[in-house]
Amino acid sequence: MNTLSNGGPGVVEEETVSPEQPLGSRAPHFIKRSRPLHLSWQVGVFVVGLAVVAGGVIMLPLPGPGWLVIFAGMAIWATEFVWAQLVLRWTKRKVTEAAQKALDPKVRRRNIILTAVGVTIIAAGLAVYVWKVGLVLPWNVAE
Repeated sequence: MNTLSNGGPGVVEEETVSPEQPLGSRAPHFIKRSRPLHLSWQVGVFVVGLAVVAGGVIMLPLPGPGWLVIFAGMAIWATEFVWAQLVLRWTKRKVTEAAQKALDPKVRRRNIILTAVGVTIIAAGLAVYVWKVGLVLPWNVAE
């Protein structure tokens, strides 16, 4: 925990503070008034966020929206912890920058050309394989 998430004094750089959403805990006021209740609230938020992030990490190699679930867990943490709010803001900024770069016509043209070359190489490789080995199914269809 850091001092900002507990309502204490802290130093935050001017660039990272957004005027529309202040950093810090978004717990209800009656929870913030009681230190033991606020601490248990933070533990609960941390445990729920950790479970969601762990589920997302498990989904990375398995079928499922792994990265989306990880970012959802980070959003849960960001409701209470300043470090998660800063990580989420940085991630949103980087995603926005990447989207702007992807819309650049030169980058799009390069990506289309690279994709076409890759598909052509794979198709040529498959054609050579079928020509040399033939189309052999790994199972017996006749039975």
